[in-house]
Amino acid sequence: MAKVPYKTYLTEEEMPKQWYNVRADMKEQHDPMLNPGTLQPLKTEDLYPIFCEELCKQEMDTTTRYFDIPEEVLDYYRTFRPSPLIRAYHLEKALDTPAKIYFKFEGNNTSGSHKLNAAAAMAYYAKEQGLSSLTTETGAGQWGTALAMACSHFGLDLTVFMVKVSFNQKPFRKAVMETFGSKIIPSPSDTTEVGRAILAKDPNTGGSLGCAISEAIELSMKDGKCRYALGSVLNQVLLSQSIIGLESKLAMEKIDEYPDMVIGCAGGGSNLGGLMAPFMQDKLTGKANPRIIAVEPASCPSLTRGKYAYDFCDTGRITPLAKMYTLGSDFIPSANHAGGLRYHGMSPILAKLYHDGYMEAISVEQNKVFESAVMFAKKEQILPAPESAHAIYGAIQEALKCKESGEAKTILFGLTGTGYFDMNAYMQYLEGTMTDYVPSEADLQQGFDGLPNVN
Repeated sequence: MAKVPYKTYLTEEEMPKQWYNVRADMKEQHDPMLNPGTLQPLKTEDLYPIFCEELCKQEMDTTTRYFDIPEEVLDYYRTFRPSPLIRAYHLEKALDTPAKIYFKFEGNNTSGSHKLNAAAAMAYYAKEQGLSSLTTETGAGQWGTALAMACSHFGLDLTVFMVKVSFNQKPFRKAVMETFGSKIIPSPSDTTEVGRAILAKDPNTGGSLGCAISEAIELSMKDGKCRYALGSVLNQVLLSQSIIGLESKLAMEKIDEYPDMVIGCAGGGSNLGGLMAPFMQDKLTGKANPRIIAVEPASCPSLTRGKYAYDFCDTGRITPLAKMYTLGSDFIPSANHAGGLRYHGMSPILAKLYHDGYMEAISVEQNKVFESAVMFAKKEQILPAPESAHAIYGAIQEALKCKESGEAKTILFGLTGTGYFDMNAYMQYLEGTMTDYVPSEADLQQGFDGLPNVN
């Protein structure tokens, strides 16, 4: 018999009632975002035309450690939270490792991912401000689906610019978003000025999250009752995603466990930022020293091969500039299937923590990711999203190291979503037609050449 259950649940009463702001415990803050017009440090009110006002305040807050979760958001959370902490016993056995592997499963909702945590907050604050609609971007479709669900619940209209390559690969994602009443546009499109400019430069482009962000912001700026909602990267997003890590820590305390390492996939940073939050707090305050490991695609390696520099958060260069690890806002990733990780930059919080040595990062090719995904699916009976499978790969590699050393370390990783809309990718892997793309130094230099000249 297992010493601990396969699944550990919190009760609704035990679910966290506050979000945690890791910036309050950081030894040094990341450099301030810059106004794209003046290149001066951004003021809170500079963000009001783009985001909901309460989210702008959260974005700039460096001192408030905990934010109360509004009761309406908690009530919505209760439809899909708390999510389970699961011991991967069968995977451990297959790997013949002394390591204990746990994963936090965020796929128990229609969006199939963790994205609903932030979407609920953004839709709620928009409704409270008296807005009527939101715009956003989506890569693989999880964020767009989550925001479509939240906007439907809180009574808001939503327009989603979906990265064109994902739009074509995943038509059923579009259908789900439309079921919840949202309008979906493949990006880049001819519906915005920035989209038309991008298409004029490269009519056959598959798009990127940077392109879609530009289009969504442009559309939102045309309507005083509309605002833009970003699903990753920003501090406000990591704040609401911290419920993942807070629940994980409470669940592990229930079974007298604590992770030696916390592993997450990394695109813009929302899921890893959320999962690691309370464990990073322990690290920053000297209570514990877990390893925090980001796993990113080799096709879009912002942490492992990017530059730590100021850059625009979007391809159209209309967003504020952020100091982050970046491949350049002009960088267009290959049409790989880890759609949610197709972003040129990294959360300024994660970038700063990585730069200061509090985190590690590795990159991995797509075929290795899917090899890990298939193994996990067979052993744990959950088909993971390609994004999540990056974290699975990282967990497997660490478990194999434990096998070699004989150390029984405790591994926690984030299973951020399910892969049922990624069957074309799974078919390519199983048929042996999947290819790996790793950008050359020349490919990366093209993106670096476009970095703004900001000291």
